[in-house]
Amino acid sequence: MKPQNAISAPVVAPSLKSVLRRGLLGAALFSGVINILALVGPVFMLEVYDRVIPSQSVPTLIALGLLALGVYALSGLLDVIRSRVMVRIASSLDLALSAKVFNVIAGASLKTPITGDALKPAQELDQIRGFIGGPGLVAFFDLPWMPVYLAVCFYIHPLFGLLAAGLMIILIGLTLITDRQTRKLMQASADALNKRNHLGQQAHQNAEALMAMGMLANTSNIWQINHSTFITLQRRSIDIGGFYGGISKTLRQVVQSAALALGAWLVIQGDLSGGTMIAASIIVARTLAPAEQVIATWRSLLGAQIAWKKLLEVFSLFPDAQSKTELPTAHRSLQVESVFAAPPGAQRLTLQNINFMVAAGTAVGVVGPSASGKSSLARVLVNAWAPARGHVRLDGAPLDLLTEQARGRLIGYLPQSVGLFTGTVAQNIARLAPSAQDSAIVSAAQLAGVHELILQLPQGYETQVGEGGINLSAGQRQRVALARALFGDPFLVVLDEPNSNLDAEGEQALAKAILALKARGAIVVVIAHRTNILSVIDQVLILENGVQAAYGPRDVVLKRAPVAPPRPSNNVVELGASN
Repeated sequence: MKPQNAISAPVVAPSLKSVLRRGLLGAALFSGVINILALVGPVFMLEVYDRVIPSQSVPTLIALGLLALGVYALSGLLDVIRSRVMVRIASSLDLALSAKVFNVIAGASLKTPITGDALKPAQELDQIRGFIGGPGLVAFFDLPWMPVYLAVCFYIHPLFGLLAAGLMIILIGLTLITDRQTRKLMQASADALNKRNHLGQQAHQNAEALMAMGMLANTSNIWQINHSTFITLQRRSIDIGGFYGGISKTLRQVVQSAALALGAWLVIQGDLSGGTMIAASIIVARTLAPAEQVIATWRSLLGAQIAWKKLLEVFSLFPDAQSKTELPTAHRSLQVESVFAAPPGAQRLTLQNINFMVAAGTAVGVVGPSASGKSSLARVLVNAWAPARGHVRLDGAPLDLLTEQARGRLIGYLPQSVGLFTGTVAQNIARLAPSAQDSAIVSAAQLAGVHELILQLPQGYETQVGEGGINLSAGQRQRVALARALFGDPFLVVLDEPNSNLDAEGEQALAKAILALKARGAIVVVIAHRTNILSVIDQVLILENGVQAAYGPRDVVLKRAPVAPPRPSNNVVELGASN
């Protein structure tokens, strides 16, 4: 019953700076050698026209040909190695950042309002990796060699140098114009794509409502508008890049022919040989090739640059974890001190000045009307939301002083919207831990009262739950999620409307689980809309408009409640009063 397809150990990413430093230095060295070897072609042409043809020496031609062939083979080998180095640099960058990107995907909704495609950070990292591993970045390694080739042009004849320098200035100007005209378009195009994908994600999540209420056509119209905006902006940026890329290519061809014509005139004047004329025209073209390639790949560069900027923005919300002293395992109390809280990125407070303390072995029921802040309190208690002010403490230690692993061992959480991960029932109960003990998985299921139900599934604990738990009913998903919350014997268990999808049998199992948790000294906080579960509750906290209206023993508080308690359901829990 071990979790299937589990990763046995985390992938250890090498140091990002060291990888980039070594890899880019190696690629730059390879580029230098390749650019030097590129001079062999013009030199070969020079020797053929000025030495072989006048002397009609076949052995010399063969020797020069074999030498050139060897140099070309070496240059090609270095080019292949440089390409592989760049691919490995891109892969190493991806590996070094992938864990942080996943943290952003998983936790962005807890830090800031979601306004786009949740998987956008992964797509941006893919875009950066594609640019670094592709031909685009290689062109920038050739740029520093343009002055070297320009100097060779001047060495051959000043007129060749002036011709190449003039076109170089024009190409630099074209690059700047391309950047100015496409940068804003690329940013707007990325935003439009993000907006379109976000709408598609919402449509996927609300497919039943769209189909049932005839909203598909209206939503499709909005999709078409967003998609059309994205396509238009993308087309304009491609047109601009293609226009200036075509100009640069045409100019380079013109200059290459102009260099040949200039060389012919200099030969007629007696200032050059025929071989030098051919060699000079090749060198002039080689001088300008990197600038032309940079213009051709400018859109890719801008796209990668925009993606990197966006990644840095979201990375700033997730600073690297600092080392923390391992604290003793909490086992005595939960204390909420003057807690104020608001949804991520929002200014409106949903909790104001909440204060209460809970001793070990106590169950607390949180009741109140809709939008009173009950689910907000649940999220703050498990550190999913950071309080705007105040502290949540376990045995006196604020939750943010605990490491993520320590919090995970101490806290069990059943959210209001239950979501399971693709995998087996056992994997989900084990919180995807690759080395979870079978006994711990079964123990959690038994405590949640779902063991017998699991045994009735087609493959028992190895039953695949499907995406989001689609292979299970709503009640089964909720009970498996309850077992997940109880896995590992956590000290604080927070259950947000845990009986919303349960039948009478499920509510009985939930009540028994709460009693068992209290008996072993755990603290249970239950967000309740249905009052059946209150029979096993010790303390009641009433919230109204985000404010603590009352807190104390169950019977006393409910008798004096300033707000109407939640309505009971038709399911009756008959386990007697709490201890």
